Amino acid sequence: MPTAHEADDRPAAGRDDEGVDEVSGRLALAVGRLNRRIRSSTGGLSHGQLSALSTIVRNGPLRPSELAAIEVAAAPTITRIVAELETRGLVERTPDPQDRRSLFVTGTEAGKALLLEARSDRARAVADVLGELSPEQVDALRAAIPALEQAAQVVPPTAH
Repeated sequence: MPTAHEADDRPAAGRDDEGVDEVSGRLALAVGRLNRRIRSSTGGLSHGQLSALSTIVRNGPLRPSELAAIEVAAAPTITRIVAELETRGLVERTPDPQDRRSLFVTGTEAGKALLLEARSDRARAVADVLGELSPEQVDALRAAIPALEQAAQVVPPTAH
């Protein structure tokens, strides 16, 4: 399966620019509005804070520079986010034993608990949205999930 960058290099066989423009515009509008509908389900954190906390819990301990690279954010932004998360007791900073000038950021138990709660809240909010749709519309969304995951560069969960 090609990466997002490789997909950019493929010819758009059978697609016209007008069709792509329509899809991109409609998708951007729909995603934006859906995001706003579930925005309140973030455990009191901004989306940037919630994303950073999720990355720290999933991949930590991380150096702030590693977090910035994963989150595709500037170093000052990550510094501010980590400081706010630390103030709330959701992450902790510890010195790097190999390089005392550097530090690692790790999720705390409170951070892990808040992340699980926020994920549950968001899943419930999305379930409420899906409950407003017909079974056929839900099936159409289910079929689109692999393409949406690829577009968002989300690694799909593994089947058990």
